[in-house]
Amino acid sequence: MSITWAGKILIVKDSLREWEMISHYLGDWGYKIFKASSAKEALEIALEERPDAIVTDVVSPEMSGFELCRFLKINLTHQKVPIVVCSNKNLAVHHLWARKQGADVYLTKPYTPEDLLSAIQSATERTCILS
Repeated sequence: MSITWAGKILIVKDSLREWEMISHYLGDWGYKIFKASSAKEALEIALEERPDAIVTDVVSPEMSGFELCRFLKINLTHQKVPIVVCSNKNLAVHHLWARKQGADVYLTKPYTPEDLLSAIQSATERTCILS
């Protein structure tokens, strides 16, 4: 089943090149993209812009992607925002920890833009089902 869903996505990446590639691809699908270079900056943007989904790396200066997930999932106004966590680590314990912190999908690097779009759609579906 294919779902066409567009909205605002907050992407937390410290790599400008990776952010530009993701933004271009998701922008072609109709998403409005917000960029944060750290989880702390993402938190500020999320509270102000209220994105429809968040894509974050685990490793981030000052605050990890896991801490960002945990904070947003505790905050009543952001509990239902789907979060995709991206990481280089592909161990079951990392997937489990991401879920415990509030991530809806755990995506292992390297991934294609199509993998990311699928992960966002999956996270959105999962959040809608649980609502």
